[in-house]
Amino acid sequence: MAEETIVMVGCGRMGGAILRGLEAVGPREVWIVDPALPARPGARTVARLQDLPPLDAPTVLLAVKPQVIGALLPDLAPLARGGTLFLSIIAGLTLASMRAALGEGARLVRAMPNTPAAVQQGISAAVAGPGVGEAELRRAGALLGAVGEVVWLDDEGLIDAVTAVSGSGPAYFFRFAEALSQAGRALGLPPEIAERLARRTLEGSGALAAATERTLAELRTEVTSPAGTTAAGLARLDAGDRLDQLVAETVRAAEARSRELGATAK
Repeated sequence: MAEETIVMVGCGRMGGAILRGLEAVGPREVWIVDPALPARPGARTVARLQDLPPLDAPTVLLAVKPQVIGALLPDLAPLARGGTLFLSIIAGLTLASMRAALGEGARLVRAMPNTPAAVQQGISAAVAGPGVGEAELRRAGALLGAVGEVVWLDDEGLIDAVTAVSGSGPAYFFRFAEALSQAGRALGLPPEIAERLARRTLEGSGALAAATERTLAELRTEVTSPAGTTAAGLARLDAGDRLDQLVAETVRAAEARSRELGATAK
């Protein structure tokens, strides 16, 4: 891929992960718009959008907080010309909201990555707005692909579900591992050993799942000997379908919050 220009509007945790991923895959001209950010290696930093020089068909990555983007969208409109592509990773910011502010002809992609992007092990789901062509899809895919896998959706309405499953999902796994560590401590394990066991089990299980084509259900079954210790533990987790119900309630709550943020970002 030829060198291109990328404008990052905001460079927090996720934006910084993408910046590191880009540094690993090839040269880019990168501009960061962030009033609170010091200079970053491999990028030029300005405090305001108005401080950017004239740029030829950049990819503009929107990576600020949902509560901030509403005030910034009018200032982004002058960039919506020529071959400029806008890629938003802002929770709740709809294609319609961007199009209303940037113009009907703006080329827009909306995506939801997750925090394993920090170690180039993320997954992003993306949906393209009207008029986005194959070349622009490749641009967006290359940018998101710098930090992990990319899946494309046909229905923007599914982004809130993606946010609830994979966007928030890492926290669910960390919380379960935290509970596993606490349970080990309650059984008498030293705190540092219980924590290490839980962390490495989480890490190793993820690596095993990534290394095989077997389904998650098949992997679970392989660990579960009939009438064994794992079966006894799973029987408690699955009693009355309470685990499935709790996870469903958790994901629904996250999806509802994503929709609320969408209303805030408009």
